[in-house]
Amino acid sequence: MRTALVIGTGLIGTSAALALAGRGVTVHLRDHDPERARTAAALGAGTDAPPEGPVDLVVIAVPPAHTATTLAEAMHAGLARGYLDVASVKGRPRRELEGLSLDLSAYIGSHPMSGKERSGPLAATADLFEGRPWVLTPTRDTDTEVLNLALELVALCRAVPVVMDADAHDRAVALVSHTPQLVSSMVAAQLREADETAVRLCGQGIRDVTRIAASDPRMWLEILSANPGPVADVLAGVAADLDETVRALRSLQSSDDDKRREGADGIEDVLRRGTEGRARVPGKHGAAPAVYEVVAVLISDKPGELARIFADTDRAGVNIEDVRIEHATGQQAGLVQLMVEPAAALGLTAALRERGWSIRQ
Repeated sequence: MRTALVIGTGLIGTSAALALAGRGVTVHLRDHDPERARTAAALGAGTDAPPEGPVDLVVIAVPPAHTATTLAEAMHAGLARGYLDVASVKGRPRRELEGLSLDLSAYIGSHPMSGKERSGPLAATADLFEGRPWVLTPTRDTDTEVLNLALELVALCRAVPVVMDADAHDRAVALVSHTPQLVSSMVAAQLREADETAVRLCGQGIRDVTRIAASDPRMWLEILSANPGPVADVLAGVAADLDETVRALRSLQSSDDDKRREGADGIEDVLRRGTEGRARVPGKHGAAPAVYEVVAVLISDKPGELARIFADTDRAGVNIEDVRIEHATGQQAGLVQLMVEPAAALGLTAALRERGWSIRQ
């Protein structure tokens, strides 16, 4: 691939353009808002000047509701050898394109499984897709050359290609992406009118659950509008669990011992199933989830402290498998949770104490 045209310079389109441009591809940028294209160009994602002739690949990075029409316009204009979209749903754009009686041999659907709570070109980074799954949804009509261009795009963005059927993809993202967004927003919505004293008690748990609720509502409305059926199916299952959990909690309030036991069994069931489901989420490098020991270290909020604790961990000969920071409320400090192999936890704890760190159990 020598040339590409990215239509839509939001987070995903600009990030892909940055990755391509950084690896020697001549990238042209287009957006319905020319200022966004100019911003992306100023970031080094390419040029907002139109290409002089057909490019190797057109990347359509517009909302799902506009994907099919934008693709059709690009194909009618003969802008490229191959056409690819990065919409977060795949079935609807494909069916809309089929309804336009286009030759779809030059088209392949795709969806990079990566993003941020922030949107727009200023949120873009060239490494957004590194190590992340990038779904490709070819059909029997997809030309081999176009599939190869798509695979090259994924490789240049340093993502991991995953080939799926379009409708199977939409059912999968309804479970692992779209429903979590809605549930996160629903929980966060309860904070909107909550008493200030309750909000001040917010800890890492509520921050984890509501992190993605900071996403752009308009963007998510467009995504959910393109995949309503599969999302509704997953939410129906969640709603059934919610109904059972509410009944179980009410039973725990009963003065009847049998009802209380029944309520406790119901709560235990949903918690146990949740634990079992969470254990299926892939761990580090896509491997089976590993069990790590947590070494929690009190750290002050000032420059250089993280670098110092990482350096001291390195001196102890211990690899940090994962790390989290839990910020303290009301003081300039927090807990750094270092996840390490169980066999290394005791030695790391002793080594960090020797270097003056305060370890918390």
